Amino acid sequence: MIRFMLAFDSFKGSLSSSDVAVAFEQGLREVLPMVEVDKITIADGGEGTTTALIDALGGRWQEVEVHDPLMRPITARYGIVDGHTAIMEMASASGLTLLHTSERNPMITTTYGTGEMIADAIKRGCRQIILGIGGSATNDGGVGMLSALGYRLLNSNGEVLNGGGEILEQITQIDDSQRLSLLDEVDIIVASDVDNPLYGTRGAAYVYAPQKGADNQMVKSLDRGLQHYGAVVDNYARCDISNMAGAGAAGGVGAALSGVLGAKLRPGIEVILDTLNFDSRISACNYVITGEGCIDHQTLMGKAPYGVLKRAQRLGIPTIAVGGRVKWCEELRRSPFCSIVAITPDDMDDATAMRSNVAAENLRQSARNIALNIKSNIEQHRYK
Repeated sequence: MIRFMLAFDSFKGSLSSSDVAVAFEQGLREVLPMVEVDKITIADGGEGTTTALIDALGGRWQEVEVHDPLMRPITARYGIVDGHTAIMEMASASGLTLLHTSERNPMITTTYGTGEMIADAIKRGCRQIILGIGGSATNDGGVGMLSALGYRLLNSNGEVLNGGGEILEQITQIDDSQRLSLLDEVDIIVASDVDNPLYGTRGAAYVYAPQKGADNQMVKSLDRGLQHYGAVVDNYARCDISNMAGAGAAGGVGAALSGVLGAKLRPGIEVILDTLNFDSRISACNYVITGEGCIDHQTLMGKAPYGVLKRAQRLGIPTIAVGGRVKWCEELRRSPFCSIVAITPDDMDDATAMRSNVAAENLRQSARNIALNIKSNIEQHRYK
C-alpha cells in the first residue's frame, strides 16, 4: 500500500490549503484508487496559521471585542483547543488588512488589540498561547500589546505613555507592577518566519515599515526609537534581546514578546508541524507532497514547504513540491526536492490560472501525472 502525506500551504488568491489537498487527492485516486492519504493544512505563522491548527485539532472559534491598529472597536477571533490552548493571529486585531491604504502610518498604529486578545484568552482559562505574528500594520515594538496586558511604559518624568511608534524614543522604563498577574502561569509560543533584529538596516523599521506606510523620514525616526526602546527592553530582560534573531518581527513585537513576556520565538512552520505531530504522522509514508502558490528561491528561505521538506528528509522520505507557478533558479535546481512541479500550463495567463475551478483542475491533472510516474516506477521495479 502506497501512503502519501499532503501538506500544502494555501494558493493565495485561489484555493485554501484544504481545497488544494482535496483536489490533489482526487487526482491521485484516479490513478491509484487504493492509495492511503493523510492531509494537513499548513502555514508559516502568517495568514492561515490559526485556521490550519484549528481545523486539524478540532478547536472552536472565540470572538472578542478589541481595538484595531487605530484604536477603533472591532471584533476579532481566535481559536481555543481543549479549553487551555489559544491559537491566534496578530493580524486579526493589528493587521495591515484592517486599514485602508491611506490610513497606514506606523508612527501611530498600535498593537493594543493583540494584547486585548491575549488577555481575553488568559481570562478564559487558556494557559498556552500560540501566536502567529505575520501581517501586522504596526511598528510600535509591542508597546501597545504590553499596555493592554497591564504594563506601563514610562518616560523620564514617570508619566505613562500611550501610542504607536512615535513614543518609542520617550520610553525610559517598563513598569510591570500592574500587569495581568495570570501571565505568570502562561506559556506563549510565537510563530514567525522572520529573523530580523530589532533595529539597524535589517531591523523592523528599515525592512518592513515602508510597506506599513512609512516614508524615509519616518523610517529613520522609527529606527532611532527602536534602538532606544531596545536598550530599555534589554535592561528589563537583563540580556541582549534587541539583537536577537526575530526581535524585529512584526514591527518589533518580537522583542516585547521575548524580552518582556518571556515568549519562545520559533519558525512558524516548525510550530505547526510540532503541534500536528507531523514527524509521527509521516513515519509510515512513502511520499510527502507539499507546495504553495508560487515556488521560487524564497521557498528555500524558511517558508512552509521547505519546513516540510526538512522534516521528511530526516526520515528519508521523498518529497515533491507542487506550485501554481515555479520560478526556476539555481537554488531550486540544487534543492533536495525529488521533484518540483508547476501545475499551470506555460501558455495559461495568471488571471485564468488563479480561478479556483481552473486551479483545482490543474492540481488534479498534476496529481494524475505524478501518480502515473509513481505507478510506472513501481511496475518497472516489480518486473525487473
